[in-house]
Amino acid sequence: MKKSAEIKGLPIISIMDGIEIGRVKSLVINPDQGSVDFFTVEHEEWQYSGKAIPFRKVVGIGEYALTVENENAVIDLNEIPIANDLFNKKTKIENTRLMTRKGQLIGEAKEYYIDEQSGKIVSIEVQMKEEKVLLETEYVVTYGKDIIIVAEQATEHLVGTNITEMEKDFNKSLEEIERKQDQLLVGKTVVKDIQDRHGEIIIAKDAVLTEESVRKARLAGPEIFIELSMNIIE
Repeated sequence: MKKSAEIKGLPIISIMDGIEIGRVKSLVINPDQGSVDFFTVEHEEWQYSGKAIPFRKVVGIGEYALTVENENAVIDLNEIPIANDLFNKKTKIENTRLMTRKGQLIGEAKEYYIDEQSGKIVSIEVQMKEEKVLLETEYVVTYGKDIIIVAEQATEHLVGTNITEMEKDFNKSLEEIERKQDQLLVGKTVVKDIQDRHGEIIIAKDAVLTEESVRKARLAGPEIFIELSMNIIE
């Protein structure tokens, strides 16, 4: 699982083109489905036109990049009515109050976690006075623009929540996501020497990537792995 804050700002890498096509600007929430359906794209050439990537077009969300198959994953919000409607609703979770159906104020949402496989919002981090707790989204009734309405029994499931342990559970799938991203690079040809932080060549130009060489780049650091992803051909 991923925190929304861990996704915002990630480079967006086109696997087939080996280029960075922008960065994640924001997450577009579908309040009816309780999911993230689109990611808006920040790019200096697209400042005045709304561009986004449908969640279903995402290959993986890793620690330091969001990957898609190719540039065709990017859409124009104005050309997709559903996407444009969701964007204009501006549904947000951070800094939104949580209240029960009977009007009891629970606290304020500070963060939320999504399933990086499906886009489903799975839990919300809530600030309650001096304590932070997690609320599973099965107790959410309505994602409103100003207030999130939850069921009365939600309060019974906030006590004693251990965020640290939950975060550990949420990150268990990271290795699987990285494995999928690595597999997309295997078999591709490198078009330039890839060097580590000390200037040593770890993958030579014209080398055909193997699982071992891709892993070597990943272990060398996020900036090295991204450079590799941006300098490959079929």
